[in-house]
Amino acid sequence: MCRIRRRRPSFRWSLRETRSRTVRRNGVVLNRRFVGLLLVTSLVPMIEATVLVALGFRAAQGIPPQLTALWPYDTYHDLRWLYVYHRSWWEFALWLTYVLVARGLFTTGLVRLAWPAGVPRPSLGWLLRRNVVLGVLVGGFVAPWAAISVAASVVALSWVLLASLLPMFLLAPFLQRVAVVEHWWRGLPSISLVGWSLLNFVVLTVAGALCWAAPGWWTVPVAGVAGALNGVLWNRTVRAALLPSRVRWARVPVTPLAALLAVAVPLVIPPVTELVPGNEQWIRTAVLERPLPAAVTHAVIVLTGYGSDYGGEQPSDPRVQRFSYRGLDSDGKPLAYRSADTTRSMADSVALLARQVELLRRRTGRRVALIGESEGAMVARTYLARRHDATVDILVMFSPLIYAGRAYYPPPHHDEGWGVVTGWQLRVIFGLADVGGGPDEPFIRSLLDDAPFYRNQLMCPVPGVRIVAFLPTATATEAPPGEYSRIPVYQIPGVHGGLLDRRLLQERLIDFLIGKPIARTRAEYPLMQSFAAAWQAPPLPIEANPAWAGNRQPDPAFTGKVCLPAR
Repeated sequence: MCRIRRRRPSFRWSLRETRSRTVRRNGVVLNRRFVGLLLVTSLVPMIEATVLVALGFRAAQGIPPQLTALWPYDTYHDLRWLYVYHRSWWEFALWLTYVLVARGLFTTGLVRLAWPAGVPRPSLGWLLRRNVVLGVLVGGFVAPWAAISVAASVVALSWVLLASLLPMFLLAPFLQRVAVVEHWWRGLPSISLVGWSLLNFVVLTVAGALCWAAPGWWTVPVAGVAGALNGVLWNRTVRAALLPSRVRWARVPVTPLAALLAVAVPLVIPPVTELVPGNEQWIRTAVLERPLPAAVTHAVIVLTGYGSDYGGEQPSDPRVQRFSYRGLDSDGKPLAYRSADTTRSMADSVALLARQVELLRRRTGRRVALIGESEGAMVARTYLARRHDATVDILVMFSPLIYAGRAYYPPPHHDEGWGVVTGWQLRVIFGLADVGGGPDEPFIRSLLDDAPFYRNQLMCPVPGVRIVAFLPTATATEAPPGEYSRIPVYQIPGVHGGLLDRRLLQERLIDFLIGKPIARTRAEYPLMQSFAAAWQAPPLPIEANPAWAGNRQPDPAFTGKVCLPAR
């Protein structure tokens, strides 16, 4: 007998063949499947939104629409929750396995419902194997960036959040083909796939803003509508992946090359942000390299930010002094320091600042104004919380880390604790990338250990002290939307550590030191806050973390307010 060989199913179809196989019955089946697809993709986000609203978890209410989004945003949604909410290695491994396999199974169902009528569909077993394997592969690719998004919620830096999001944005059009096309690693995605992937990002961004802005239980139907739009996008992307008009570079392994590019792009972000004129440069021009106007009656200490250095140069005005992260010499002059010295703990920096404030007051006989940028602003504000006396009655903060410490990971010698695996993954990532001193620097650990204060009290008034914060608009993307300050703020275009209109800032700074009240808000600031709501990692509740038991504060993630009195 002749042996009959089963032909392997082919996934190359022409548009003419597809049309010839489309009949009225298939159109009915398609409509039913399409309705089922919309029901599934809308119901699941509504369930998550219902839980978050019931818990009053305001800060995370922009996330549910991503639950049924296209690859890789759905996996990004899953892993951000997991990286924040696990307490041991075995718990992380168990939930990671469940999340990746469940995502593969769920995607299989979505692909079957989205499959266009008239196109031969592979067996259920083939789809299951393909999508479960895909779930694991995408999880491995997304995992480092999900961990970095948690790091972004610790340090509250917009460029770190952008670095975690860019790789997925760049690779998304390539991943849409993996679930349904046999040779998915070859060829460029079609213009349709690129367009649908871009639209998915826009939908998730706008939906996150609307979910957060919707009052009360209205968040649930808004999440449902966003999920239904995800269903439409699943329908269109599966069709676009199966019926490309023409595959360009059909023999080139474009997808692996795109993955390498996506990994490399975030490394360019820190150097690019340094091209924006920095605060330290204009602070030198405004305060350190020229005498202050006679109308300024205070002595001034300037605290520069993370990674700054100081060669021991003396300011031109004897009333002005540079804060040193190494302390003072025997004559009371600030010591030169290197960028590595800025990694010291907040407690050590506050102790050095207290000594410097005391000696400057003795030498000048004046009250002291503190001007701090980034880390320097955090040190100055922490000083006012821990050691404040009547000597300091003016604080100017440039680019403070708003709402830092929203997540946690324990020190390396701890085997358990919220985010234990996240901490080790960040240590590996920072070690391989050779970026900074890593996630366990004393300064970073200060933000983690004293997170309740920085989340609730950083931008609050201090009795007897005039305070203003100059905020670049990029800080709007660094924290969940809602109330973040009860002190005057002056918002101006720029990125963290770089404010663009330096001449205006010099004028406003001197005005404030003289005694004039200043404040300015920009209409785009709250809008940018809302649009970033979808991409923040969910914060860890203050009440949940035993490491924060000694510093309980009302949690803005639930109250939507800051500066509430500590319990």
